[in-house]
Amino acid sequence: MPLLMADLDNTLIDRDAAFRSTAATLLAEHGLPEGDLDWLTTLDASGCTPRHEVASAIAERYGGLDARGFLDRGVIARTTLDAPVREALAEAVADGWTCVIVTNGRTGQQEAKIRHAGLDRLVHGWVVSEAAGCRKPEPEIFHAAAAAAGLPLDGAWMIGDSARADIRGGLAVGARSVWVSGGRPWAESGYRPTHIAPDTVSALRLLTSP
Repeated sequence: MPLLMADLDNTLIDRDAAFRSTAATLLAEHGLPEGDLDWLTTLDASGCTPRHEVASAIAERYGGLDARGFLDRGVIARTTLDAPVREALAEAVADGWTCVIVTNGRTGQQEAKIRHAGLDRLVHGWVVSEAAGCRKPEPEIFHAAAAAAGLPLDGAWMIGDSARADIRGGLAVGARSVWVSGGRPWAESGYRPTHIAPDTVSALRLLTSP
């Protein structure tokens, strides 16, 4: 059973859409300018900006508004697993792949999203950076994923939307990879993924097609 490692945010789930929806609700509930949605989205940087920095910037801009808890709960509540992704992932598992989610982030937040989306009933396990004590692209987190699956990294694949965290990280431990481009061009000159796919469904089906 080969090992399939998959990123969570903006790969298996559309985390950016969940954040935008939550941020729009925050603005509306507090009577804040709708045009600030782009500012909040840029500030968030697809979840890469540390949460305390996001909270601090929001409090400074909006007179002490404490939005961290609201944003965290809102993103979890709006996390969904699109039906085509669910079907493609289920097909991969049925095809014999052992799937482990490898994600950077806080353990409580990431596990809550995994469970809310129903991914806990599809995958074989997950590794979250906070609990693992290491982050993608560090090799230790990929070794932790292999250990969680009880499988070697030899023959493993990594699917993700981040060139550095997912593709470079996977390459460093000998894994082959599929980069989920979302229509973006590949911009790195020093390394390349094994395959490039426009979306997660296409990425998963690259591994299950005869």
